[in-house]
Amino acid sequence: NPHLEKMKEDILYHFALGTGTHDFPALFGDVKFVCVGGSPSRMKAFIAYIAEELGLGSPGSDYPNICAGTDRYAMYKVGPVLSVSHGMGIPSISIMLHELIKLLYHAKCSDITIIRIGTSGGIGLEPGSVVITRQSVDATFKPQFEQVILGKTVIRSTNLDEQLAKELMQCSKEINQFNTVIGNTMCTLDFYEGQGRLDGAICLYNEEEKLQYLKEAYDSGVRNIEMESSVFAAMCNLSGVKGK
Repeated sequence: NPHLEKMKEDILYHFALGTGTHDFPALFGDVKFVCVGGSPSRMKAFIAYIAEELGLGSPGSDYPNICAGTDRYAMYKVGPVLSVSHGMGIPSISIMLHELIKLLYHAKCSDITIIRIGTSGGIGLEPGSVVITRQSVDATFKPQFEQVILGKTVIRSTNLDEQLAKELMQCSKEINQFNTVIGNTMCTLDFYEGQGRLDGAICLYNEEEKLQYLKEAYDSGVRNIEMESSVFAAMCNLSGVKGK
């Protein structure tokens, strides 16, 4: 964003961080991997797990929330790994990503990989399976993210890094603990009607129509459904960051 260069100070409001109050290169300059997920507690548990795996922490160690000045998001760091919560749905993760990408820019980070981890609804898979997203598709199975900007509809690509998908699949084979597939992820605007559930407050379709829709999704290559992947893919593409 060329406008950032004209700003005396960039305040990352929803992180409670700012270039005038924090030394971004000192705090985040060594970051190479960012993992994002919905809930703060999950991302804190994740950073504790990563610290143990990398040999950078001791059992029972506490990891302070870098964004403790706000209750919007939570952020934890150990070594080159940053773990950030993003809330639920496209609007919430979009706000977080704007500020995360600016944080990485101000910290002068390079060669960054961002991975979104979280639960999702599987289609045609055993419970507990892991889906590595090839591309995110909308609820009509198109690989695109649509957003209205200044009154105009803008459509952005949602393809994700193919080489990273292959590397993650190879890691899965080496670990050999989870059934893992590469497939498309459908991103919806809603947890209930948008995903064909029958137990929401409103439902104007029947089970047969639901199953037909899910079959069409499966036949198009969709293997799981969630609510954040489209804007995640679009923003990673636009900012030149490897994402998965």
